[in-house]
Amino acid sequence: MTGFASGAEPTGPAAKPGSTRDEQSVSHAVQSMFNGIAPRYDLLNHVLSANVDRIWWRRTARAFAPVLGNPDSAVLDMCCGTGDMTLALLRQRTVNGKPVVALDFSHQMLERAKEKFASPEFSAFGVITVEADALHMPLPDNSIDLITTAFGFRNLANYEAGLREMARVLRPGAQVGILDFNEPGGFFGKIYNLYFRHILPRIGKTLSGASAPYEYLPHSVHRFPKPDEMLAMMQTCGFVQATWIPYTFGIAGLYRAVKA
Repeated sequence: MTGFASGAEPTGPAAKPGSTRDEQSVSHAVQSMFNGIAPRYDLLNHVLSANVDRIWWRRTARAFAPVLGNPDSAVLDMCCGTGDMTLALLRQRTVNGKPVVALDFSHQMLERAKEKFASPEFSAFGVITVEADALHMPLPDNSIDLITTAFGFRNLANYEAGLREMARVLRPGAQVGILDFNEPGGFFGKIYNLYFRHILPRIGKTLSGASAPYEYLPHSVHRFPKPDEMLAMMQTCGFVQATWIPYTFGIAGLYRAVKA
């Protein structure tokens, strides 16, 4: 789920839409935001990213091909949104394997994901959809072999709590992959930030009729922990071998780690 959350504070609310402050109101605000933009969410993502987002999903899925190719591995796509990251995982998945679990707390986004999962190309995989908060996942301890989340981690009301919840459900030695935005540096970063902060919100408002989400997006990326901060937080929350792989000049990147 391409996110609109923000904040680098590891122990307090991360996402802060509008004037929200406490974690409960943050979660409600983010949930309402995604339910509201769900009907045109896919179109906006592809237009605003010039379809580069599809490349990022495929690249992330290929990074975990060995796990996905094991029919006995249990896989969770957290904050799945309309399901595009889940579909990328399924393309690397064996058909007779355990169903991938797709979890999100936006009912409207998840309904659109279900339509994709029911298509002839993917219906044989039997994806299990779960409508739940990523900070309180209804999954047993030590039960998952791989968790991915694409542009959804920034939506969490508390980053550190989110990482600890992911560590809780992962088996020891299991992997996590967090794909999210970053602010690139240098001359390219200046040009990109000009687009991201000034042009993208106008296009988003024109296509969706809603200005707040696309004004909030660049602010969320600016406040999101930088790669070194994010890696340190992952290590604090029970992960080892944490790395960051930049995508497309550092516009986005994949955080990978293993549960200790």
